[in-house]
Amino acid sequence: MQGDDLVATAEARHVRYTYRLRVPPGARAALLAEWDRCRWLWNECVSRSQKAYRDGQKCGPARLDKMLTQARAMTPWLAAGSSVPQQQLIRDFGASRAKALKDIKERLSAERRAGMPRYKRKREADPTLNYTRRGFRLKDGRLRLAGGIAVSVVWSRDLPAEPSSVRVYRDSVGHWHASFVVPAAPEPLAATGAVIGIDWGVREIATTTSDAHDLPHSEFGEKTRERLTRYDRMMGRREPKKGQAASKGYRRAKQWRAKTHQKIARQRRDRARKWAKKVVRDHDVIAVEDFKPRFLSRTTMARKAADAAIGATKQALLEMGRKHARDVRLVHPAHTTMDCGKCGARAKHALPLSERTYTCTACGLVSPRDKNSARVMLVRAGLNPAGDDGVGPPGAPLREAA
Repeated sequence: MQGDDLVATAEARHVRYTYRLRVPPGARAALLAEWDRCRWLWNECVSRSQKAYRDGQKCGPARLDKMLTQARAMTPWLAAGSSVPQQQLIRDFGASRAKALKDIKERLSAERRAGMPRYKRKREADPTLNYTRRGFRLKDGRLRLAGGIAVSVVWSRDLPAEPSSVRVYRDSVGHWHASFVVPAAPEPLAATGAVIGIDWGVREIATTTSDAHDLPHSEFGEKTRERLTRYDRMMGRREPKKGQAASKGYRRAKQWRAKTHQKIARQRRDRARKWAKKVVRDHDVIAVEDFKPRFLSRTTMARKAADAAIGATKQALLEMGRKHARDVRLVHPAHTTMDCGKCGARAKHALPLSERTYTCTACGLVSPRDKNSARVMLVRAGLNPAGDDGVGPPGAPLREAA
């Protein structure tokens, strides 16, 4: 199994269980045929949405549903496929477009159309098909999809409940997967009475108020950088000209490169989940910096920040906190490096990145820069951290982690 990914819904907490699929040649051809229909439908939605956007008109799901009904009535090739993944694609497109319009409105950059749904090209987009409950069933350990498609599932462990939907997709390496959405009951852990503050960084992915829970930089990407560079050069030498089919050597190098990236992603995900489980198991309340690492992509630390995968690690911590019913509090990151974690005084000037020690001119505190920021998270979250002697204030139900 690939792992559990939380799915945010308005009704209840859900989780994804992902399994490998054994797809025979006939089923593979049928899945690719379904994807061709869905990809054509997605591109048609993009075209109509762009035209409506230019004309100042609305292009909601109801209008797209009507377009799908007319298209299936007039196009036998489209009607030959199942309507379930096609209707679900309309829903996904509407949600993606609504989110993009909201982001554009907030950034006041409508002329850039940043984040709007784009065309899916045949040789660039990997197949992805979504089926609701009426479009699939599980029988004799096999997944049977609408349209008479049956595939074998590699059951690494049992599903905890009846799935409400499934996503069948092919990754960049060429492996097929089935991702089931099932309701998940919370799994509360025993109370520990401890709290922890977490500050994100590049030198260390996570610096906490507890030395035992710091997360050092693993540098999974840096360790395989030489190998990836070799694959890039192999692809560059064998890159086909426009209109020509790729050679066998080019396809082989591309697959090796994709497998290496997939291994790096799995290593990062595994490291993040294990660390998050440790933090959640040992603490009742967690104060986390609500850090947005997007701006780091425009700095000289972009490569190292991307290798750190701060966003994925933060998401893993939030998901683990929800799973085990822990109190995770997001703290605004403004001025966290300027405030004192002991007396709360704020420095007059921001510390340069080269300055790794924080010195408070008010109370005389001298502390490592990131450790002080982690303690600021506790203060801003209102957790009343313990003093220098390790004992919390009178009447405080929580204590700072040792």
